[in-house]
This record gives sequence, structure tokens and C-alpha cells, in this order.
Amino acid sequence: MLTFIPRSWSISKRLIFLYTVTVCLILTFSGFFLDWVLRTDMEREDRQFLAAELQSIRILLREYPSDIQAWKAEIERETYAAASTFIKYYVRISDERGRSIIETPGMAQIVGNSQFPKAVRTSGTSVEYTKTISCDGKPLLLTAAIVEGYRVGDTERIVQIVLDMSHEAAIINDYRQKVTFVIIGGILISALLGFFITRAGLRPIREMTRKVQGITPEKLKERVGDRKWPAEISSLANTFDKMLDRLEESFTSLSSFSADLAHELRTPINNLRGETEVILSRTRTDEEYRQVLMSGLEEYERLSRTIENLLFLARSDSRKSGISLSPMNVRQEVAEVLEYYDAIREENDISVTIAGNALVAADKTLFRRALANILSNAFQYTPCKGKITISIDSSSKIYHKIIITDTGIGIEHENLSRIFDRFYRTPKARSLYPQGTGLGFSIVKSIMELHGGTVMVKSEPGSGTSVTLGFPRRSDDTAPDLDIRGV
Repeated sequence: MLTFIPRSWSISKRLIFLYTVTVCLILTFSGFFLDWVLRTDMEREDRQFLAAELQSIRILLREYPSDIQAWKAEIERETYAAASTFIKYYVRISDERGRSIIETPGMAQIVGNSQFPKAVRTSGTSVEYTKTISCDGKPLLLTAAIVEGYRVGDTERIVQIVLDMSHEAAIINDYRQKVTFVIIGGILISALLGFFITRAGLRPIREMTRKVQGITPEKLKERVGDRKWPAEISSLANTFDKMLDRLEESFTSLSSFSADLAHELRTPINNLRGETEVILSRTRTDEEYRQVLMSGLEEYERLSRTIENLLFLARSDSRKSGISLSPMNVRQEVAEVLEYYDAIREENDISVTIAGNALVAADKTLFRRALANILSNAFQYTPCKGKITISIDSSSKIYHKIIITDTGIGIEHENLSRIFDRFYRTPKARSLYPQGTGLGFSIVKSIMELHGGTVMVKSEPGSGTSVTLGFPRRSDDTAPDLDIRGV
């Protein structure tokens, strides 16, 4: 729409232009309409005047059928009286052969007899007329009529009337000049008013712009919608505030993430540096060098795991739907992942059971990674002779649920809301297992979001933790007939 307006124009220029064009069109249309009304009214009045004059002459001829002097005196009196009101007309009375009996002086000089319309019998207000131009260029209105009901012997009388419309033409020309002046003046005034109206109307946008320009990374708590805005931009202000909320949250998370990352990387690097400085402080035996290298290798592995996890999270944040889904037997996959924990299970005498089964459409590699992260925490923080239960529930019409429950140390309620934050670890978890990175639950959450699923955690300190993974059901999901009874 409005493709004739250049895209480079500002909103102010567009509004001023459209407002000016609208006023111009309204004034022009009004001018043409009033001009048509004026001409139509004048033409109607001219017809009425000619009809009235014809009627007056009919009465005159009937009252004085043979008194030509009376005709002449009456016609001269009426034409002079009309001239005083700027109406100038001429009258001629002739016989049926066209011979003039009487006529207003000068009539023959301004219009020829042949220019009149054919005389017809008329009565009342009915009149036939034609328009022409006089010899000196004046607009004229001509009519001719046979006087109805009047005869002197075998002769009829024909009346011809000429109405000079010069005064009307002057009125119309003067009107058109004034209308043209009004249109031009209206365009200029509307452009000026449009400028001030647009400037006043766009003031809230300028105020919003100034307020937005004052928002910096150090002032992300500022909000645009904290004042009353016009309804047209109120929704924009609210939307902008929501964006600021997300930005503030992202900046806060990024700052926290950066601090946590620096802390997590500083610890192994300081360990490596300290050990190296100590080992180089004097000559060591081969065994001592070997122990330092082995310790360094452990720190390198920790760094490698941290970097690998960070790269995975970065890729999952930018990936929308780049995972490959395929039908997967959940119970079978759980059993295969549990094989990696046979050693720690036997060492700590931890009981592990699996209940239920389901066929889930998922990325096999990502599924195993999410499950391994949860099981790793469960085995790490479950004491000896503890219990881990894995339940596969397909009763929901929306999700296949995989519930991993342990009898470990649990998580304090005030810490539950932060367990999905990157690098976050509870104080108790740090004391029991300093080597952890705090990325496990973040990775699980990213994997579940890639699948369009959910992850929920419930925990009681000292009693254990329950993690529920929800994978969306699909129409082709059916529970496979397999019998894996436990581990």
C-alpha cells in the first residue's frame, strides 16, 4: 500500500505528505462541487427569469393587443429596472414572418436573428433556450416563443429575449480565483499544521527513543513501560521490556557463567602450575616425576571434560532441529548404560532395578548421554547399600516418562531452582566430590529441549533425589514386547 511513497522517507515526512494530499483532495473536490452548484443555481435562475419575462409579455400583449406604445413603454421600464440590479436583457416582439415590431435598442448589434432557437408554443414556466456568444464576446442566453392565445387577425406574435450573462461569468471567474487561492493557501497551511501535528503526535516515540538510548549493559534494570504511554505504542513498550528482561537474565547468566568458568578452569591450571613449580624446584627421582605427570594427566582430563561439555552446550544452544530421531527400546538402552557402572555398583553394594518399558523416538547418542549424567550423579552421591530405581512409565498420553530415583544425599530445597545453571554445584556436592564440573544437569536440560521434552527434579535432603525425563509421545510409539527383568 502507498507504494508511491519512497521507503527512505521518515514517518514524519510520510504523515505530513499524506495529511497535505488529503486536505488538497478535499479542498479541490469541494471547490469543484461548489463551482458546479453555483453554475447550476445560476442557470436555473436564468431559466426562471426568462420564463417570468415571457409570462409578463404574454399578459402585456393580452391586455394591450394593439397598443404598441404601451408595449414599448412597459418593456423599456422593465429592462431599465433590471439593469439597476446588474441584470441586462433585450426583448424583441415580431410577427410570424420575423418582422420586428418593437425591440430593445442595440439588440440587433449583439446577436443575429438566425442565432435564436426556433420559436415554439410555450406556457407557464416552460421555456426553451440556447447559449451563444455575442459579437463582442459576451456570453448570452437566447429564447424565442410564440405567444399562446394571442392573435390579431391572422397574425401571431413571436417574442425573443436575450439575457446577457456577463455579470454571472464575472461572478464565476471571481469565485474560481478565490477557490484557487483557498486551495493553495489550504495546502500550505495544512503542510505547516501537519508538521506541528506530526511532531506533537510522535513526541512519545522520541521520548521512548531517548529512554532506550540511555539503557546500557550497566543499566539493564531500566524499563521503558514504567510510565503511561499512548495505546498505540504501549504494546511496543511492554514488548521491549520483555526483551530487556530476557537480556538482563542472559547478561546475569553470562556474568555468572564467566565467573564460574574462570573458577573451574583456574583450579586445574593452578594445580598444574603448582605441581610443576614444586617438581622443578629441585632434582627429583623418576618416580616423583611419574607421579606428577599422572596427577597432571588427571587435571588435563578434567579440563578436557569441561571443554567438551561446554562445546556440547554451545552447539545445543544454536541447534534447533538438527537431531536424528529413531525408535529406541528404552529398557534395553538403560541396561546398556548401566553396564558402565557395574564396578561402582558392586563396590558400594548399590541395588539397581528397572521397571516398565517403552518405545521412544529419540537420538540414541543424546539419550545415553542424558541418562549417563543422571546415573553418574546418582551413583556418586548414593551411599553404600543404597538403592537406585529406574521406572519407565507410558501411562501418560503426552509423554513417555523415565524416572530415576536414588537414596542419596538429596538436594536442599533452596538449591533446587539453580541445579540447571551451568557450573552450579551445591556446597555439599562440592565437599563430597570436588572433581565435578556442575554441567551435568545443564546438559540434560539441553538434550531434553532438543527433543521437545521435559526434565523435572524432586529431592529431599538425606532421603534422595528423583529425576523425571519426559519424551513426547508419537503416533507410532508402542511398547515393545521385551523382558528385561532387572540388573
